[in-house]
Formats: sequence, structure tokens, C-alpha cells
Amino acid sequence: MLDSEKRSLAQQALEQGAGVVRLMPNWVPRVFCVPGRRLRLHPHDLYALGAARGGIDERWFASTTKADNGPLTAADEGLSYIYVGEGQKVMLADALESHGADFLGQETLDRYGGWVMYAKFFDNMYPLPHHLHQNDEYASKVGKLGKPEAYYYPPQYNFALNTFPYTFFGFEPGTKIEQVIDCLKRWHEGDNGILGLSKAARLTLGTGWHVPTGILHAPGTLCTYEPQRASDVYSMWQSLVADYQVVDESNLWKDVPSAHHGDYDYLAQMLDWDANVDPLFKEKYFCVPKPAHEPHPKLGYQEKWIVYGSEFFSAKELTVYPGRTVSVSDPAAYGLICVQGYGLFGKFHISAPTLIRYGHMTEDEFFVSVSAARAGIEITNRSTSEPLVLLKHFNPGHPEMPAH
Repeated sequence: MLDSEKRSLAQQALEQGAGVVRLMPNWVPRVFCVPGRRLRLHPHDLYALGAARGGIDERWFASTTKADNGPLTAADEGLSYIYVGEGQKVMLADALESHGADFLGQETLDRYGGWVMYAKFFDNMYPLPHHLHQNDEYASKVGKLGKPEAYYYPPQYNFALNTFPYTFFGFEPGTKIEQVIDCLKRWHEGDNGILGLSKAARLTLGTGWHVPTGILHAPGTLCTYEPQRASDVYSMWQSLVADYQVVDESNLWKDVPSAHHGDYDYLAQMLDWDANVDPLFKEKYFCVPKPAHEPHPKLGYQEKWIVYGSEFFSAKELTVYPGRTVSVSDPAAYGLICVQGYGLFGKFHISAPTLIRYGHMTEDEFFVSVSAARAGIEITNRSTSEPLVLLKHFNPGHPEMPAH
């Protein structure tokens, strides 16, 4: 597609929605995961990209970040598209490149360089391996950015908790780095025993965690809403998951410079050691929703901060009460996903889907420009009994985000 066509489609989408654009479902497979079957993707489509690519266990939102899924990764895998009309679409990244000031505001462009986060649902039948995401210093050595992230567990996507609703974080206080390196060196003995040095937290619906870079974590089996920095970088440190899945050692050295493959001291340096063994870990990183305003029944809606305390992103949960029409404003652009209910969002119908076919359009995902956000979006909940619930993800710098 020519650049002029991309610019024209982006402009058309902005005008059609008065600053609000629809986004198309953006599915991502992971070869090392088993889908948890709660993303509302049709069961026949869980392996729509082929068994060799792995099952689809992630859906990415407002993403300008390409997925890093090995040599078979599609050129646009992980990248969100704006739906312009029947048969017409334009990549969100291209629209932001040509109309960045219209979408985000010039101040955001000058300060952050653009849209520098995305969010996802990840949904697994079994827990993930203990792994970390590198900080900027170590990610830059492989041409990437560090990847802090956060978790929130929406009740609407967790009708089942699957096999292990617990997440391991870091290590028990008093653990020595030599013990960790010894586990890594025993990779090919089956279970390298690294979880024996860690401890798990029971996951609770409607709460979440803030996970900075350099912290080892083995996410449990709740379907998780995950705002994160715009990067896809990791190193896996666990050799066997749940006595069923062998993790190839190449995942340990992924995003490690080839000159340091086999260098366990280098791996150890990627850790934020103090955070991993902090006895106050839960106190510092566990997130309970915080009201974004004084609750009042006459207001017609309620907003809560569900991801906060990060310099890289934030997120809110908006609930519009049954039968109500409200206007909700924000000082910054945002992406959103509807997780429950139906109604109107600005000029568009909005609804949480029951079942989605791969490649089909939905009414549940949008991106709201800064001008539309500041003017306020009129939202109508057309149900007389069910709330309309939206999750909203923001770039860095939301001025109203609370500290942890």
C-alpha cells in the first residue's frame, strides 16, 4: 500500500469516528503454550495459523509492536489494524506515523516519541516458565527496549481458573545467586529446580501485579489483562513446566548477545537481585483497584485504576451502569477493550463478543484520540440489567495516575 493511501485511510477513519477508530482483533500464537480457551476465540480456530506455530493464547490491543515468534513469524504479527470499512484497513502504526499529533497530541510525540505501550490478554491452560524481561541496558544489546509489564485478572474472562491459579515471583529472601546459577547449569536434568527457590502467590480476580524489568516470574493460569511497554523481549529460566512441557534451552539465551551464550554470570547480571529477594515484594508490587473519582450512584458510572505506579503505562476499568448514558473524559489518548455488556461508544456500537472466528471483525476494541478523549465520549449502556465494562490502557504520563 502506498504511503498516500495509508494517510488517506487514517484520515478517513478519524473523521468517521470523530476521533475514535475501531481496531481489529489481533491474535498471537506461542509455540511454548497451550491455549486456555477463554479468549472467546472459536475452538476450531485455536490453531488457525497451523500446529507448527503453536496455539493462539494471546490477543494484543493497540499494538505497534511486532511479535517475536521465531522464523515463521508473519510480517505483521502482533501489529494492530484500524478497521476503516468493508475490505479496508490500515495499520495502527502507519496511522500514528502519519497522524501522530492528531491521535496522541504533539506534546506526547515530543515527550515519548509516540505510542510506546500496548496491552494484551494472555490465556494459558498451564503456567508459564519462570522468566524475566530485560531492562533497557541489557535489551539494547540485542537492539530492543526493556519490558516492564503489569497484570490484572478480569472476572469476565475467568469463568474457569484452569490448572494453576498461582504465580511465582522472584526468590525466597536469603536465596544466593550461586543457587540460581546451579539451577541453570542443570537445564538438561529434567526439572532444573528453580521454582524450589521461589514462592507462589494465589491469584485473585479483580486484582493484579506490577512487574518491573529484571524480576523473575512464572505466571499462573488466570486469563490476564497485561499492559506493558512496547517490546517483546525475554529470557526463560525454567527447564520443565508442570511435569509436562520441556522448555528448549534456546529460550534461556533468547535476547542474549551470542557472545554471551553459555555465560551464566552475564545472565545473573540481568536480574534486579534486590527486587527478586525483597521480603516486602507483595507490599510493593501487588495492585488493588483504586477509585478514579468519588463514587456516586447518580453519576451513572464508576472508574477504577487497575494498573498504576508505573512510569511506562497505566490502565483503568470503566463500568457504566445499566440503562445509563454518560460522558467520560480523559486527558490523554487510550486504547480500550470491552469485556462485558453492549451499547454505544461515541458513534459506534460496542459489545463484548461471545464467540469470535479468526479473521472476523468485532465491536469490542477501539482507540480514542487525545482530542476525543478530552472532549468526552458519550457512552450508552443499552442493557437494563447488565453493566457495560471497558478496560482502558494509556501511554506513559497520565497526570491522574496514582502512585503505588
